[in-house]
Amino acid sequence: MSRSYEGFTAEERAAMKEHATEQRKAARAGSRAEKAAEAVRDVLAKIAGMRDADRVLAERVHAIVTTTAPELEPKLWYGMPCYALGGKNVLYFRPAEKFKSRYATLGFEDRANLDDGGMWATSFALIEITPEVENRIAQLVKQAVS
Repeated sequence: MSRSYEGFTAEERAAMKEHATEQRKAARAGSRAEKAAEAVRDVLAKIAGMRDADRVLAERVHAIVTTTAPELEPKLWYGMPCYALGGKNVLYFRPAEKFKSRYATLGFEDRANLDDGGMWATSFALIEITPEVENRIAQLVKQAVS
């Protein structure tokens, strides 16, 4: 069976362009506080620009993360809301629309302290945020930064 390489999808290329823009922005001169404030504004603007279902989820995730772990620094990562600790990504929210998925994703990078034996989940499908889901997200965020 022979498959030919089709290249990156339009969504993947767009994400890479967003990442390049984010990198250029981060490299510009300015104080750490100014860059942090700009990053928060960028995340909130990105969330505000999402379609309804993704926007509602992203707003709740943002509120849960910033309340549960205020030490996490909001920023954009490949055009997605991301939360870092000491410059290292800990978790991110990937809207369903970004890669034409049927659900949004709450993902954790290897910096997150989610270790649980020989295998554990690092990403979670997110369709709605009920009180139970909100509590689970808060628990995961607490564990991730502990």
